[in-house]
Amino acid sequence: MTSEPVTRYGAGVDVVPAESSPTPPDVLVTVRGGTLRGVRENGLTILRGVRYATAERFAPPAPEQPWSGVRDAREHGGASPQPADRSVKPAGRSEVSAQSEDCLNLTIVTPAADSARRPVLVWLHGGSYRSGAGSWDRYRTDRLVREGDVVVVSVNYRLGALGYLRAPGVSPGNLGLLDQIEALRWVRDNAADLGGDPANVTVVGQSSGAHSVACLLGVAQARPLLRRAVLQSPPLGLGLGNPALAARVAERFLTRLGRDPWEASTAEVLAAQQSSERDMSGRAGFGMAPVYGPVAGVDPLPDVPGWRAAAQEGAEGLEVVLGTTRREIAYYLAAGPISRRVPLVGRAVEDGLIDAVTRTVFARPTLRFGRLLARAGARVFAYRIDDPASTSPYRACHTSDLPLLFGDELAWADAPMLTGLAWSELSDRGAPIRSAWLSFASGGAEALTAQGWPGYSGRAAEVRHFT
Repeated sequence: MTSEPVTRYGAGVDVVPAESSPTPPDVLVTVRGGTLRGVRENGLTILRGVRYATAERFAPPAPEQPWSGVRDAREHGGASPQPADRSVKPAGRSEVSAQSEDCLNLTIVTPAADSARRPVLVWLHGGSYRSGAGSWDRYRTDRLVREGDVVVVSVNYRLGALGYLRAPGVSPGNLGLLDQIEALRWVRDNAADLGGDPANVTVVGQSSGAHSVACLLGVAQARPLLRRAVLQSPPLGLGLGNPALAARVAERFLTRLGRDPWEASTAEVLAAQQSSERDMSGRAGFGMAPVYGPVAGVDPLPDVPGWRAAAQEGAEGLEVVLGTTRREIAYYLAAGPISRRVPLVGRAVEDGLIDAVTRTVFARPTLRFGRLLARAGARVFAYRIDDPASTSPYRACHTSDLPLLFGDELAWADAPMLTGLAWSELSDRGAPIRSAWLSFASGGAEALTAQGWPGYSGRAAEVRHFT
């Protein structure tokens, strides 16, 4: 037992950072393209800002070329440019990090860059295709690496208009998906130099990151790179973007920009993106439906029937875990005007709306996708994360799965959705989920079956519940 006070989120108690430690020693890691200088921190080798590709504005990515000498990989690379957001969301404030259009980089955490051939996890962050970075502290993967003896690679890729504007003659669209494919190729080609097994890679995505994984399962050039996948809270009820809508978005973006899109500054591009988002989104979508995102029928993504057919054709030999949280839409609607104005009746109405929209946007479409893959030959496992003992109105809302897997106490200290929960409780509650994900990454479907998970074929009784 420790005599230190327990911090409960939302209780007004500051989380005190650990005492400063000596500068971690450097470590040299040689990959296919050259030598990287990383750091050895707390028994782990960490490489930051590792470039996997380069890209001109509104152009497809090109693989990173070999270099001479030693390239510094001790500091994070830039995140994709994104609008500033200082509001406090249920998951807390968005992190402030350096941004750059030169953002195609990785954060790599491994027990050691040796010849051990460990399982490899590739992390695709969410953020409605407009915000986030794999290098954020809230997505730190140290705990997963230690508990599972795995290598974790977190990906930064292009977002918003820079990643998903579809404007013929300006931007081809779906550049963010192409970035992700290039990152997966880099991992395949370099995993063995990082202490990982290139034949044992699991791609994990959450929210728009999980939606990306679903898209890639129907992309022919990506399919050989996807053996196992975990889809956390994919908003599949939003479907895929259609070319007609993308054309209207592009028209509004170019009008709002009002100048040569290649000569405009990054700030001007972001301002035009925000203006066009307001023009197109109106008051619908509870603020969750992205204006910029993957467009069906635009390279590398087939049209909707072609995507569905390709996902089925590639299902043989695929292993997938997918699921949602119990109250996804509480992230957007809980403690809103309905319950504030009429506390008792309003809260019941709000809860009913949360349940209905969660089923429509997340739960049912996710299980339908799992059933489609299972019937085509994939081995599929489904789950749901139920309400924690939180005193917040959000409970098992969208993103509430993230602190169960990633980050540390300090990174999640200001998250209203965690009010009333101590970090030790969160860590304990996440242990079965981390164990399942790590077992899946190591041993695939057989490992989950050995833990008592039923394969998913479409029956409600086959959904594993985490509480």
